[in-house]
Parts: sequence; C-alpha cells; structure tokens
Amino acid sequence: MTTNRRRFLTTAAANAAALAVIPGAAFAAIPREFSIPVSPSSEAWDLSWTDKLKTKHRAVFDCTEPESGNGIWRSWAWKRQNMDVLKVAPADIVPVIVMRHDAIVLAMQQAYWDKYGAGAKKKVTDPMTNEPTNKNPALLDEKDGVPAPYNMAGLHKQIAAGAIALACSVAFEDCIQTVKQKDGVSAEEAKKRAMSYLVPGVILQPSGVFAVIHAQEAGAMYIKAS
Repeated sequence: MTTNRRRFLTTAAANAAALAVIPGAAFAAIPREFSIPVSPSSEAWDLSWTDKLKTKHRAVFDCTEPESGNGIWRSWAWKRQNMDVLKVAPADIVPVIVMRHDAIVLAMQQAYWDKYGAGAKKKVTDPMTNEPTNKNPALLDEKDGVPAPYNMAGLHKQIAAGAIALACSVAFEDCIQTVKQKDGVSAEEAKKRAMSYLVPGVILQPSGVFAVIHAQEAGAMYIKAS
C-alpha cells in the first residue's frame, strides 16, 4: 500500500469516527432549506410567473418573519409610491412577494389561523394596535377598520391587482405538520387540508430561497422586506 493511500484511508476513518459521535441535536439546527433532497423532484413546479416580469418596475420582497404583515404592506407601499411619485401605470409595476421561513403563515387563510392558532404560535401583532392578534395581518382591509388607501395592502388585494405571491414549500411543511397533529390525520390528508388553506393565488415553490433568487434572475430587484 502506498503512503498516500494509507494516509487517505487513515484520514477517512478518523472523519467517520468523528461524525459518529456528533449529537443528533447538532443536525436538528440545520436550516430547513438544507433538508431538501438534492435529487430532482418529481413535483411539477409552476414557474410561469416569471413571464410577468417584463416591466421596468419589478422587485422581489423577501418576507421571512410574520411580524405585523410588514413585508406584505411594504410591497404595496412601493407600488403606490411608484404610481404617485413617478406616475407609473399600475400595470407597469410588478411586485413579487416571497413568504418563507416563519412568514409562511401569512400565506394561509384566516380559517387556518382560527383553527390552529397561528397568531399566538408566531407571536403576531396587529399592525394598527401593536397588540397580539390571531388575525392574519396580511389579509386585513376595510372590514377590519383599515383606512383607505392602506386597505388595498392586503395580500389578497395585491394578488388581484397583479402581484406575484410565492410560498416556500419547505416552510409549508410546518403547516402540514400542524394540521396533521391537530386533526390526527395522515400525512397525505394533512397536506390536502393545508393546501386548501392557502390564500387563493399563492404559488408554492421548491423553496423560498429558490423563489427569491429565481425572481432576481428574471430581473426583479431585491429587498429584505421583514
């Protein structure tokens, strides 16, 4: 056996032994995005949203925390300011809203928040009172006392006005697990139910990181929104 081969085998054995004693908790701290399989997914992802990114004014709002729905509201504020200050037509402004990490709950309808207590779980506060709330702040509008023109900042209204709303499928697994544990159903049924709670128009992506970078590659400017 050559000296180089002996040295390689010795080093490999030492590395394997070191890995064997690493506590399992160390791997639990690995970010969720790293848990995605490296092999190609069999799921058909909808990437057609990039076809809308042909305008001059396009930006991707990276939302990682629910906060008070601030990331969603900032997207609307940016569009409104372009309209007011630069006199840009609404059709020429395309915001891309990416909800990932803990902000995934903003992509869920109020019925999900009511049943599974998302507000308390994520320590969400009302944007107008700063008090704890179990209302999805991303869906507030005039019926919740939000005055004009801020009543147009809701995720549902932005989607209706042409905004692109994307959600991280990795973070969405948390919603699936919540449904599974609370309802006591199978993983397959939990996914089906969780999907039914998504805000209409929200598009699931392989991950939030993938969505943010793909939007930038399609020409959108980046902003850390929350």
